[in-house]
Amino acid sequence: MPQQMAHRIVVVVLDEFAPLDLGVPGQVFWTAESPAGEKLYEVVTCSPGRAPVRCSAGYSVLPDHGLDVLDSADTVLVTGVHGGQVLRDGTIPGELREALRGRPRVMSICTGAYVLAAAGLLDGRRATTHWRDAARFAAFFPQVKLDPDVLFIDDGDVLTSAGVAAGLDLCLHVIRRDHGSEVANRAARRCVMPSWREGGQAQYIERPLPPAGGGTGGGTGTAATRDWMLSRLDAPLDLEALAGHAGMSVRTFTRRFREETAMSPARWLIRQRVEHARRLLETTDLGVEEVARRAGFGSAVSLRQHLHAAVGVSPLAYRHTFRRA
Repeated sequence: MPQQMAHRIVVVVLDEFAPLDLGVPGQVFWTAESPAGEKLYEVVTCSPGRAPVRCSAGYSVLPDHGLDVLDSADTVLVTGVHGGQVLRDGTIPGELREALRGRPRVMSICTGAYVLAAAGLLDGRRATTHWRDAARFAAFFPQVKLDPDVLFIDDGDVLTSAGVAAGLDLCLHVIRRDHGSEVANRAARRCVMPSWREGGQAQYIERPLPPAGGGTGGGTGTAATRDWMLSRLDAPLDLEALAGHAGMSVRTFTRRFREETAMSPARWLIRQRVEHARRLLETTDLGVEEVARRAGFGSAVSLRQHLHAAVGVSPLAYRHTFRRA
């Protein structure tokens, strides 16, 4: 029986590309083999005009192909960029836009989603990108259903991932989808990486606690009460106590709080408690029960529920990610 043709993945790389994003598909897909040892993917790289492209780490690469090679692609993958036209104004040259359209399957890593969106390939579809670039992405491409919290999104023939290491997760997911878990697990072991992180797991987004005195409204706003809340995260804080501290009725306090923070007092308080718990898990050896107490959750069960809702993992798994044993 003749050997099956390898699935061709064409990687599109642009000026100011993210170096790891270019290396990931060539490494991960290259490791995917059939039980008989046959390579399942062929990875080739192209740039507009087959021109040299420079990366953010201070070196250039010369792809073997121009955009015409996209006509032979089974999957097109666009790497992230750390600068350039698409990050400045959300547009790409017409030649690149036309070359990307009509392909069987397209993928992006990190800010490569900007390129797909600028080509009109994400209109009305779910997508993700690196959390630090999400606000600008949403402003440029309001027609895209952006979810900045997840590692990757599989929307059928269009797949997008968050930044850097999430590209590894997306490539393994594609191998798993194309050839099953056994092949994907072998590829993961070859790359010395976990075989599976669910796409819906949250990106570990940096959400610093707000600075003291933050917000608007001066003496008539809720900033002073928010500062007071931050100093008492481990204490019971009900709405009546918060309104009393602010010298307002519950109704007025709730309205002004929403105007200044875009969320309810309860939701804001939970977010700050989760962030405080994350810092304790990252920087201390406190037990989970003590972390829960200091963060105001009362019990490890409550902390586990809220942390899982926020970032998709348990307290111990979160600590393991950030701290060595």
